[in-house]
Amino acid sequence: MLLEFDRVGIHLGGREILSPTSFGVASGEFVCVIGPSGCGKTTLLRAASGFVAPSHGQVRRAGMPVGAPSREVAFVFQDYSRALLPWRTVAQNVSLALEAARVPAAERPTRIGKVLETVGLVAHAHKFPAQLSGGMQQRVQIARCLAQRPQLLMMDEPFGALDAMTREALQDELARLVREQGLTVMFVTHDLEEALYLGDRVIALRANPTPQRPSLAAMIDVPLPRPREQLTTKEHPEFLRLRRELYRHLGHP
Repeated sequence: MLLEFDRVGIHLGGREILSPTSFGVASGEFVCVIGPSGCGKTTLLRAASGFVAPSHGQVRRAGMPVGAPSREVAFVFQDYSRALLPWRTVAQNVSLALEAARVPAAERPTRIGKVLETVGLVAHAHKFPAQLSGGMQQRVQIARCLAQRPQLLMMDEPFGALDAMTREALQDELARLVREQGLTVMFVTHDLEEALYLGDRVIALRANPTPQRPSLAAMIDVPLPRPREQLTTKEHPEFLRLRRELYRHLGHP
């Protein structure tokens, strides 16, 4: 396992956000985390990234305890408009990751060009964020994360603020990037269909955990073939069965 959660529990403001939870994420795996607001999805991602210390238990990456943020872990935020620096161009925003990693200035243009080509933004390299659509801004944020060549890509509802058509296009683009680059991904979403469409496995969390009803509601493997397709995959009988199962675990009728 590249990432291990060993009875990780988190309290914030005197309240238990996440009861002791254990699972692992294998190298190259795409794991989606779903659940209602307040169930600890984002907090779990932040603990895995070293931004939040567990109240008890331990997070390990490659067998070593996670105690602080690392360049081996990249984080894609939901609010792309605040994640990008408005006074920097697309290329300059991507360059931030390379500057932080102290990549020599002479090497940066080549690496920036390659990653912008990967996400289809070469023609927009000299534009500013305000000149881009929401979907394109989110692709810039993803490009910046890819530029640092992370082991793990953490994504906190990255497509939640986008319209349906843009969201579906970026889902397919992300799936392609993961397949081509062998990325390991933890992806938080409220959308059950998005989780099943993207994930190799879905982890369902419930809010307000108790000893009788812990945070971890279910872990479900998604054996749907890849590459997936927006219409045929979502009409597949196994997709519909898994969707019903997730609804049931999360307390829906």
